[in-house]
Parts: sequence; structure tokens; C-alpha cells
Amino acid sequence: MESILSIILWFLIGIFAGFMSGMFGIGGGSIRTPLIYASGLPLLSAFGINLLVIPFSSCIAAISHKKNIDWRLAPYVVIGGILGSVVGALLVGMIKTFILAMIFVFISLIAISGIYLDRLIPRVAQKIRPDIKCIISGAFFLNFITAMRGGSGGSLFPPFLKLMKLDIHKAIATSLFATIFSAIAGVAIYWCRGDIFLLPAIVVTVGSIVGARIGSLISLKTKSLWLEIGLSVLIIIMALVVLVKAILME
Repeated sequence: MESILSIILWFLIGIFAGFMSGMFGIGGGSIRTPLIYASGLPLLSAFGINLLVIPFSSCIAAISHKKNIDWRLAPYVVIGGILGSVVGALLVGMIKTFILAMIFVFISLIAISGIYLDRLIPRVAQKIRPDIKCIISGAFFLNFITAMRGGSGGSLFPPFLKLMKLDIHKAIATSLFATIFSAIAGVAIYWCRGDIFLLPAIVVTVGSIVGARIGSLISLKTKSLWLEIGLSVLIIIMALVVLVKAILME
């Protein structure tokens, strides 16, 4: 039987990661997965539990952001995300962690530049013409890279969508909607492999739902500039954590 301290810890992990999910439109896996792993559960279980939580927390947050979802682009982000999530979940562990970490850091830096591209290099930003192929392939690639690390792609979807000419509030809302489906696709694979432990999954999910609701309500009242800055800082921190972990594991 699990100790009360473990249950409380899982709940707090859920609240913290859920808050970040609702606030910035990320799946929360880059925060939730290492914390679940640090709590004593196997790494593949941490991956699986994280993916199981995302549809619930993202759904709660997406409901709060529903007015900002771009329904024109959302279906294509979902299609690319699902395909990337399935392929990545099937191939998890087949590419060295350090290589994945380096790719993730590189993509993160590009993603951050995408948030501010219209300010830094307006002429280049104006030349970008989002089309269906670009959105599907972009969502696939981002989800494939993050799914190989047990994530849903949500941490990189908002800056990618910002690059696709959505304002930050719409990017966050559309990201939350898309991660619901990309995470479900990955969950099916982890569940069939028996990687998901039920009790910690339930506790983390409940905490994440509470946190996502709080974070999404605050996000709606936050100015776009502060959301962009907060998201940028969060992505940098997550990229550094991934890189440091990969170096220590080598």
C-alpha cells in the first residue's frame, strides 16, 4: 500500500505541472515526468502516467480557453500531433538520450526565436506563409521528438503556432486542444505495454486538473507580453534540465 506522503507528493506534482499547462498551453510533461520519476516510479511509468494525465488537464484548460482556439488550424495540428506521438511512443528508447536532448535543445531555441520573430526580423516573419503541409509536418516533428522522451509535444506547440501567425493567446488555446488528442494516442501504447500504474496516475491526474484550472484562469487575465516572456523562460529552463540530465546519464 502506498504511503500517505507518496500520495501527497504525487498530488503536488500534479498541481504544479497542471498550473504550468493551463498558464502556458504546454502539456506539462517536461515538468511532470522528471518529478514523477524522482518520486520513485520507473521512467517508462513516468512517461505513461504523464501522457495519461495530459488529456484531462489539457481538456480542463482548453475549456477555459475555448474562445481563443483557432478551429481553422486545430485539426491539422491534431493530425500531425497524433502521428508524431504514435511513432515516437513506439520508438521510445531507440535513440540515445543525449542525441534526443541535443535535438530538443536545438528545437527549443528555434521555437523561442519563433515567438519574437515578428519583432526581431519582421521581414522574414512576413514571408512565412502557413499552409496545411507546414502545420502537419511541423506538429508531427515536434511531437515525434518529444514523444521519444515521453511527452506530448505541448511544450513546443505554442511557439510553433506563434510562428504560424497566431497571437500568443490563440497559440496557447490551440496547443491545449491539440495535446488532448496527441497524448491519448501515446497513452494507448503505454497502457498496452503495462507501463501505467493506476493509483499514482489517478492522484497526479486529480492534482493536474486542479492546477490546470487555476493556471488557465490566470493566463486569460495575463497580458500577451508577459505570457511570451514566461513561456520563453520556461522553455529555456526545460531545455537546460533536459540537457543536464542527458549529460549526467552519459
